[in-house]
Amino acid sequence: QVQLVESGGGLVQPGGSLRLSCAASRSISSIAVMGWYRQAPGKQREFVASVYNLGGTNYADSVKGRFTIFRDNAKNTVYLQMGDLKREDTALYYCKAVSTTIDWGQGTQVTVSS
Repeated sequence: QVQLVESGGGLVQPGGSLRLSCAASRSISSIAVMGWYRQAPGKQREFVASVYNLGGTNYADSVKGRFTIFRDNAKNTVYLQMGDLKREDTALYYCKAVSTTIDWGQGTQVTVSS
């Protein structure tokens, strides 16, 4: 099991950028997949991006070309660099780790508004 703590959310104007961080309580080098999901008010949680321990990545179509996920194993942290933010990106963003267990963080709020 791993504890995950997200940070970096906030209020940003449309077109702006944010970097989210997901800090793990132990080494992530053996965690097969780490990812970001989001949940907007009144909607189901949806996949945003994932990164594998061998380096491969996947993205939701809605964020391709705007978001980048990457992991720093030395810091036990996964990041989500978000650019060209849109109002529809407003949501609570969660970090997920898939190893022998599936673990979630508590989330960090991202609000895109002028």
